Amino acid sequence: MAAMKGEKTLAELAQQFDVHPNQITQWKGLLLEGAAGVFGQDKSEAAASGVDLKSLHAKIGELTLENDFLEGALTKAGLLSAKR
Repeated sequence: MAAMKGEKTLAELAQQFDVHPNQITQWKGLLLEGAAGVFGQDKSEAAASGVDLKSLHAKIGELTLENDFLEGALTKAGLLSAKR
């Protein structure tokens, strides 16, 4: 944000934050490219990269059942303490 304000030179910012001036320039460019998406103007890209929450929730449920089953089996076999 300090680079965007323009109150200091790249050299001053690089020294202040202990980074290379090229890194500041790169970060500033990335911020300018992505700024429109932050404010909701680029909704098509966000929708295209959307994640299928239903399948993720199903996978979480599957893994939870698997963990519960294995915990019970290991506890019965004496390989896992019940105190966890």
